[in-house]
Amino acid sequence: MHPLLLLIAILFPFLSGLILIGFRGRSLRVLSGIALAITCATSALCWALLLFGVNGPLELFRFAPELTFLFRLDGLGRFFVGIVATLWPLTVLYARSYMQNEAHLPMFFGFFTVSYGATLGVAMAGNLFTMYCFYEVLTLVTVPLVLQPMTKEAIRATRMYFLFSIGGAAFAFASMVYLLSNGAYAPFEMGGVVTEHPYGSDDITYLFWLFGFLGFGVKAAIFPLHRWLPKASVAPTPVTALLHAVAVVKSGAFAAIRLTYYCFGEDLLSGTWAQTVALLLTAFTIVYGSSVAVKETHFKRRLAYSTVANLSYILFGAMLMTPAGLSAGLMHMASHACVKILAFFCAGAVLKRTGRASIFSLDGLGRAMPVTFVCFTMASLSLMGVPPFSGFVSKWQLLTAAGAFGGVGYVGAGALLLSALLTAIYMLTCVRRAWFPDRNADLSGLSEVREADASMLVPMILLCIGTLACGIFAQPIQAATDAIAFGL
Repeated sequence: MHPLLLLIAILFPFLSGLILIGFRGRSLRVLSGIALAITCATSALCWALLLFGVNGPLELFRFAPELTFLFRLDGLGRFFVGIVATLWPLTVLYARSYMQNEAHLPMFFGFFTVSYGATLGVAMAGNLFTMYCFYEVLTLVTVPLVLQPMTKEAIRATRMYFLFSIGGAAFAFASMVYLLSNGAYAPFEMGGVVTEHPYGSDDITYLFWLFGFLGFGVKAAIFPLHRWLPKASVAPTPVTALLHAVAVVKSGAFAAIRLTYYCFGEDLLSGTWAQTVALLLTAFTIVYGSSVAVKETHFKRRLAYSTVANLSYILFGAMLMTPAGLSAGLMHMASHACVKILAFFCAGAVLKRTGRASIFSLDGLGRAMPVTFVCFTMASLSLMGVPPFSGFVSKWQLLTAAGAFGGVGYVGAGALLLSALLTAIYMLTCVRRAWFPDRNADLSGLSEVREADASMLVPMILLCIGTLACGIFAQPIQAATDAIAFGL
């Protein structure tokens, strides 16, 4: 297919979303219908590009001889586009019912659609400069989504998200400038494009890689740069589902992988003190996020801290800088995207139907909302790594890769095992309360609780089937991740 279609796939939702923002007085049905049509058309185009391929890269224009806007769809980009194009329409469908009686709907659906284009820009970028530009655009267009409720809490969360993102952008920019000063203008290439240490010191190179890793790691919620993520759960559930499952956080992990494998190169970084720092940070974040999730009593924030931990699963696997580690990290990226968006959809259904936001208020809801909590139970089992769900496959691969790495890999393997135990605690606590309430629990009012509307239930059921299917039929996904990591 013609490379120009890459640009169309990015610009169509981007420009259409900007037009939606200007709509005034339109009903939820009209706005959500238009957003869903745009999203489905974009996803159909993306899947056509994935299935039929693209005839080469697209160089749009040059800012300077060494700074080009380049789009290309390689193996890693195809993998990320596939995740985004599959999950985004489901989220818009879910939002059709969830956003009833909410204000600022043109802003919501407009920026929601624009964010799709920005995320695809990150995925389809052909070089570091292009990816960095779209990465920062993604920050700007998701800020209004966090701000959407317009409450004091939302304003504080938005301010924190923006400040953390700008700080991360500064660190990532320093890393990009270092690479450009080393002549790394070439398109992304597996193995990296750095050929020498321009300032005569290996440690400086490692330091600037670590700057970039931490800069992109802000969106991937690495400790201590994670604080914005739980705060952002104040946003509407369709937003938090995308923030925590697809758009922002996965873009951070994706960009860190690009920087490591396609810019600096794993051969340059493997075995260095910088790699050890990254591995220890991700291992600590895994345990920290899981531990705080156990203590957290707010339903959505508990899932947010779970996201903090699981993002570092991805980064830990990738930062092993082995083909097996990268393949396992990518496998968990796909698994977690599907499972966590399902978990947030379930939490959002509870919040919308009952107004209950606390873990202690879930008693007996499994009887009143059986479909929702069957889906949540399956999401919980997958996050725990119980076979045959997709979470088991990715976690098993991560443990195997960590054991084969040895040394600090054993630290990470211990963190993964401890996190699995903590995940069982913080997820099954919710499941147990929903299905088996305490004897002294107040169950009054449950007779008035009803399941969510079909436009919310259908995406949940599809994701539920998907996470089970991805576990049972994991081989095609593993073949795709192995092809990226092993260069098959």
